[in-house]
Amino acid sequence: MVIKKWISSLLSLFFPRYCTVCKSVLLQQEDVLCLDCAVSLPRTQFHLQPDNAMEQLFWGKVEIRRATSFFYYRKGSRYKQLLYQLKYKGRKEIGESIAATMTSEIINTSHFFDSIDVIIPVPLHPDKLKLRGYNQSEWIAKGVSRIASLPINTKSLIRNKYTETQTQKSVWDRQENIKDVFQLVSSSELCGKHVLLIDDVVTTGATLTACATVLSAVPKVSISFLTLAMVEY
Repeated sequence: MVIKKWISSLLSLFFPRYCTVCKSVLLQQEDVLCLDCAVSLPRTQFHLQPDNAMEQLFWGKVEIRRATSFFYYRKGSRYKQLLYQLKYKGRKEIGESIAATMTSEIINTSHFFDSIDVIIPVPLHPDKLKLRGYNQSEWIAKGVSRIASLPINTKSLIRNKYTETQTQKSVWDRQENIKDVFQLVSSSELCGKHVLLIDDVVTTGATLTACATVLSAVPKVSISFLTLAMVEY
């Protein structure tokens, strides 16, 4: 143990790690974010609010049990770097690390995870998965799974159409872009289960709605949503 700590300290000296947000050098016990940035993260606290803004986003679109998002994704915010680095710069470890922090905070302050049976990360099309090398939502799911001790299912729901990025699209275009994109492969494992759908960020809710609509065909299934961030205009 002493040797391991010594090696870790030596590596930090010659190969320092930097905070994803402010770029300050991380201390040995810090991961992805420095303490100041972690404390200042613009948390939504939706998990403490019945009928919160994220749940309202899906009213009249699809039936869900509950929904929450960890922090606000604001225009011009320095915290945008978390999602940018996670999604486009290969920093998949950001997803697992922030998701683990998120899950710990939610478990310690609410019953959000009570009755949930399985996690399903929003799937990527195989071509996009090959291009990116990983599914960022799956890495978020790993962080949630590690803390909440919930299984991850990546087989029952697939993305069968390659779509353009949702970025810069209007609400209508997002809905059209995502129509008939997802497919249910197997429902037997999900019958009567409470499924937690996980994505990186929610803007209009089009992607999560499309996934939930497909999953709703499973007998006696119930669905909840969890994302790292929610866009706040």
